[in-house]
Amino acid sequence: MDLGVVDERTIAQHAVESEKTGKGDTFKYAWVMDNIKDERERGITIDLAFQKFETPKFFFTLIDAPGHRDFIKNMITGASEADCAVLVLSAKEGETDTAIAPGGQAREHAFLLKTLGVNQLIVAINKMDVGNYSEESYKNACEKGEKLIKSVGYKADAVPFVPVSGWKGDNLVKKSENMPWYKGKTLLEVFDDFKISEKPTGKPLRIPIQDVYTITGVGTVPVGRVETGTMKVADKIVVMPSGAVGEIKSIETHHTQLPTAEAGDNIGFNLRGIDKKDIKRGDVLGTPDAPPRVAKEFLAHIIVIHHPTAIAPGYTPVMHCHTAQVAATISEFVSRINPATGAAEEESPKFLKVGDSAIVKIRPVRPTPIETFKEFPEMGRFALRDMGATIAAGVVKQITEEHKV
Repeated sequence: MDLGVVDERTIAQHAVESEKTGKGDTFKYAWVMDNIKDERERGITIDLAFQKFETPKFFFTLIDAPGHRDFIKNMITGASEADCAVLVLSAKEGETDTAIAPGGQAREHAFLLKTLGVNQLIVAINKMDVGNYSEESYKNACEKGEKLIKSVGYKADAVPFVPVSGWKGDNLVKKSENMPWYKGKTLLEVFDDFKISEKPTGKPLRIPIQDVYTITGVGTVPVGRVETGTMKVADKIVVMPSGAVGEIKSIETHHTQLPTAEAGDNIGFNLRGIDKKDIKRGDVLGTPDAPPRVAKEFLAHIIVIHHPTAIAPGYTPVMHCHTAQVAATISEFVSRINPATGAAEEESPKFLKVGDSAIVKIRPVRPTPIETFKEFPEMGRFALRDMGATIAAGVVKQITEEHKV
């Protein structure tokens, strides 16, 4: 609203509707991104929402990802498409402690962001208005936040911490008068310190499909983010694992037509010659001369983050990789690795527990498009989840059995 992307009339309208649900006007801002009926009734973010906004330096696509435990699979899809992230912690007494404890939301989110390759992070300390804008509550939250991000592998001095109030608008766009003790930048100003990483446009095309829509008069419209390579109208493409071949009819981003799209772009595109049944979330689009690889089995390096007891071979959690979600069996433990040296410590260990790092073989229950981390880091990272928690995170070392169409 402060940037003028959403006008005050819309917000006032949300406030009126939010009052009707008996929640007061507290959801008037949340509803800018939460537009599914279910999200509004329950007062939480379920699916991903995309909005664009501009800063003096950059054009951003904002992915609003759910923080709620039940919908973490959508958060993973969002994080797998992001270049950078804002991790929100609370200045309210006790809330950050819960969030960063083992099994807490912020801890899981921070770990997943790092595993999924989101290397640029800002921490926003929210709800400053609740504690009367006290510097002490900000410092407390910062201290806890720093420990957390260090523990998952971020460098603390490279991560800015900004005290904000999402509700009152302090330090979002305008400098807050309520916190004269804070001499740093506003959230918007910190956004412009993000570095644009070099785009992998020279690599073969890879677009993990996030959703597929059928639009009257247009046809099948998949959406996703170009991870590597470039694509232009009239290009021949192939969808894996179905192997269906088609042609790009048109490309758009935020309702603007584009002649070409390249690594980093969030796009929707219309395909000629591809049947709706041949393309779904989790598939990967590439070109026929360098098609995406599809694995029946692969060798991976994993780290066990959370498990109440221990994992034995044959364990079958759900694997989340780019936009794909598929049950996968850890069929063999090849060796346990010393995390500090990378050397094998034990061949064929019988079980793995929290903190262990290991080389394992993984068999997805159905052939899944995936690449080695070395060739396509964007497509070779994954998380393993079970019982509502992230059990392990890992990278693909080698595809040991490939699915050919």
